[in-house]
Amino acid sequence: MASSYSLQSSDRAKEASFKESFKAMSEKAEVINGAGNSDGRQPPCCLSVSKVSYTVSERVGPWWDLPSYRKKWTRQILNGVSFHVESGQLMGILGNSGSGKTTLLDTIAGRIGNLGCLQGDIFINGRKLKTEQFQDCFSYVLQSDNLLSYLTVEETLMFTAQLALKRHSTDAIRKKVCAVMAELSLGHVAHSVIGGRVFPGISGGERRRVSIASQLLQDPKVILLDEPTTGLDSMTANQIVVLLAELAKRDRIVIVTIHQPRSELFRVFSRIAIMSLGELVFCGEPGQMVDFFSGLGYECPEYCNPFDIYVDLTSVDTRCSEREAATSARMHEITSAYQSSEIYQSMLEQTQWACQRQDKHSIPFKSKESPSGMSKLGVLFRRTMKNLSRDRMGVLMRLSQNLIYGLFIAFFVTRLDNDVTKGAVQDRIGIIYQAIGASPYTGMLNAVALFPSLRAISDQESKDGLYHKWQLFLAYILHILPFSIISVFIFTSFLYWTVGMNPEPNRFLCFSAVIMVPHITGELLTLVLLGVVQDPNMVNSGVALLNIAGILVGSGFLRSFQEMPVVFQWLSYLTFQKYGCELLIVTEFHKLNFTCSDTSLLPGACAITQGDQVIEQGYRGALSRYTLDFLLLYAFLPALVLLGVITFKLRDRIIRR
Repeated sequence: MASSYSLQSSDRAKEASFKESFKAMSEKAEVINGAGNSDGRQPPCCLSVSKVSYTVSERVGPWWDLPSYRKKWTRQILNGVSFHVESGQLMGILGNSGSGKTTLLDTIAGRIGNLGCLQGDIFINGRKLKTEQFQDCFSYVLQSDNLLSYLTVEETLMFTAQLALKRHSTDAIRKKVCAVMAELSLGHVAHSVIGGRVFPGISGGERRRVSIASQLLQDPKVILLDEPTTGLDSMTANQIVVLLAELAKRDRIVIVTIHQPRSELFRVFSRIAIMSLGELVFCGEPGQMVDFFSGLGYECPEYCNPFDIYVDLTSVDTRCSEREAATSARMHEITSAYQSSEIYQSMLEQTQWACQRQDKHSIPFKSKESPSGMSKLGVLFRRTMKNLSRDRMGVLMRLSQNLIYGLFIAFFVTRLDNDVTKGAVQDRIGIIYQAIGASPYTGMLNAVALFPSLRAISDQESKDGLYHKWQLFLAYILHILPFSIISVFIFTSFLYWTVGMNPEPNRFLCFSAVIMVPHITGELLTLVLLGVVQDPNMVNSGVALLNIAGILVGSGFLRSFQEMPVVFQWLSYLTFQKYGCELLIVTEFHKLNFTCSDTSLLPGACAITQGDQVIEQGYRGALSRYTLDFLLLYAFLPALVLLGVITFKLRDRIIRR
């Protein structure tokens, strides 16, 4: 048959041998299934998806087109999808973009969200999964590799294992990591850095294998992978699929969505599913797929990739209404033929048999020997510290950014004078204003630059059940404390003594302690907003506006508290700038004496001769509130930490939506 599909040359003997191999594969599958039904033997694990449908309600038009925005329409993303797969099998889900492949994996993994209406059931070993069991049953490898750039492959897997298997000894965890690296052929890059966009590291295929290895550490029986070959060259993609087939042979179920696989992979898959417009057009063994489409009159031409041919046959062409109607009718015709076929009926019988068995095997959950919350926090802190401390340019900028800003202030002010006619009061207030106002911005820049990548990793790992998002938030805070203390101390040490502020050592320490809070507060406030706002640019703008508002209302520089409206007076107590400015004013001006030049011709220029006069005029009673202001200023730090924990707990709900 010249028109039939062949992986070999046009030689008749080789073509016949190839067809015999397909026949043998089908016969072998029938023998296994028949044995399972006849002697009552149940495979180690089986996954059954029964009549899964998912619909969402969407706006017809954009928000600026109000008439269409008010209207909604229901879109069917999945429609009655059913299939059955057993241990040792690699199942490939094919289909064009928008066919519902990723949504199907999200549904199986229990990560579909709450926006739509989900119907259908998922069974493991014939037992229906409950909502809270999905996370502990499936391992899900996403399309993008979210890995820490400055860790090595071995360190990445060791930290992941410590988060999941801490009850094991260190030697047992290391042996487990080495075994997984050997299973995925990662031993030769164990001590290589992951790398990223800024600097090179391991290859794309090796990064993908590291992502898979992170999931294997918990010994899952069902592994889901969303387009693991995306972005890889043809040879690397082929190696990944062959590797997944080897993983499946080790008593696992592996389900993968894939785009345009090579024809050489046709024999690698145990089962192949084709989706179109949310419907399962076909699901069966490779040999069954060839026979099924050939029986409908759609034979695969010789030397053509059957994946491409059959996906094109079942896709809907939306370029024009005529083509859409014709291709949609053909797709539904093939779907109806599949649902009437023996392949589909056999699948339903397998699902029914697994669900009706009296001696069902238990659900094979992943390893649940996770450590305590404090142990996880320690692991996350060490991982975050090790990763970010290896970024030399990042560490240098974190330690020097406040100093660079201090250089501008010192260059502009040069040296403070005690002569009131030469700006003794104005210059000191200006330095205090700049120190309080600029410190939150440097903290904000740190969080915006560093935390979004960590947040993406926490979103993924928290779904895997390794830890809660707020635990990574606390670990990041612990990591920033030494950098913030050193950075602020460098800044205050240079600025304070260079411009010649009050020379008492105790006042210098108080000045440094006060400046510490706005810097850390700026970073904490940014982290809090990053918990609920996805776009870092919006967070950047929001923190900047809040800082400006705090300076205007709380500092007392623009308008004294006595002259403010009552509403703003009350609002000032909610700003850290109020307490910080009062503390710095008292620290610098208390018991400070000024001189007045005799050459001054301005009337009343020498009215201020003591610093206490500045305190009483602008910040009445601040001297008596000095200790209280310190306590209230530092109270902002635990308050923001608590608020951050709440926002990151809310983030779970936001992501689900």
